[in-house]
Amino acid sequence: MVVLSRSEKLAILADAAKYDASCASSGSVKRNSLKSGGIGSTTGMGICHSYAPDGRCISLLKILMTNYCMFDCHYCINRTSSNVRRAAFTVQEVVDLTLDFYKRNYIEGLFLSSGIIRSPDWTMEQLVEVARKLRVEHKFGGYIHLKTIPEADPDLMTEAGRYADRLSINIELPDDRAIAAYAPEKSGKRIRKTMATLGHRIGEAKAERKANRKAPLFAPGGHSTQMIVGADPSNDAKILTTSSGLYGSYGLKRVYYSAFSPIPDASSRLPVAAPPLIREHRLYQADWLLRFYGFTVGEILEGGEGGHLDLAIDPKLAWALKNRGGFPVDLNRADRETLLRVPGLGTKGIGKILSARRFGALRLGDLERLVQSVRKILPFVTLADWHPGGRLDSLSLRARLMPPAEQMELF
Repeated sequence: MVVLSRSEKLAILADAAKYDASCASSGSVKRNSLKSGGIGSTTGMGICHSYAPDGRCISLLKILMTNYCMFDCHYCINRTSSNVRRAAFTVQEVVDLTLDFYKRNYIEGLFLSSGIIRSPDWTMEQLVEVARKLRVEHKFGGYIHLKTIPEADPDLMTEAGRYADRLSINIELPDDRAIAAYAPEKSGKRIRKTMATLGHRIGEAKAERKANRKAPLFAPGGHSTQMIVGADPSNDAKILTTSSGLYGSYGLKRVYYSAFSPIPDASSRLPVAAPPLIREHRLYQADWLLRFYGFTVGEILEGGEGGHLDLAIDPKLAWALKNRGGFPVDLNRADRETLLRVPGLGTKGIGKILSARRFGALRLGDLERLVQSVRKILPFVTLADWHPGGRLDSLSLRARLMPPAEQMELF
């Protein structure tokens, strides 16, 4: 057996963790360890590994405990039948790495996942022990995100929530048939049951904190999941319908989308090529519309064909072009819900518009000062000194509002 150095393990297990997208750190809170001589912060700036919704850069040490795994999920490079170089950290090695990287100002937190070895319970115990040591023994106040294992004992999930800022349970595929076909050791029903239990416990903890600010924290950043895009034949309609159901039924904070990457020695069930990255990007845009803009899945898919989003333009613009009868919108009179439907207008820009128009009628110059770009907005709105005229009905409007070719080439 080859003995690997810590740096060799880090190279292998950091690379193996890159396939897990669910590591954003929105929802973190300040812990009290700094006041009691502890270390770690969730609010500083450092190496950017992910972004919070407010734009803060959150640096995370993102690794696996091990890339050994007893499961044989066809889409996973770390599956038991995969011929990859294997490595494993001990609990103490992960704790030491996290503290060393923090003290060097490389990171502000930890995202920890793992392949499943020995048993789901044993693996989950290792993950929880890392978080416990950091929080209890080292008073670490930084961000911790643990990838949980739905097959593990519920008591271990409860313990994980005591120490982690966020927990994630990756469903990976959008329906039970796909899960059974591509991840035979997993159960969609079991995954959803664990999500429900976590969601209920997080809700209880929030209620307890409202009643008593000294009540213990429990995964204050909520829980999230990930779906792989393009590993199975599911279309965007199926993916978004599943996401909408997860948000509504289990209170998930985020669904992350990860474009499938072809892997060595792949199963014949898997596609030979990766889907275009723009598809992943459009799903994130559609997900945003579901969560913050009041759109339904049916509305979002109006602009696409065959159950897929339009890859050439963003889903809000695609919907607006299909529903031109609802435009133009008067920016001086429309309510917030109507403004949310205007292409090019985000929630921050809408807030500025609602505030500014209380002091007088908005004109084109005012809009240019309130938002970053008016190019996409102008064909769909009116102002005191602006009307789009025939622009809205122009057959070439879609072509004129498409992103530049060089921007699309980034995907």
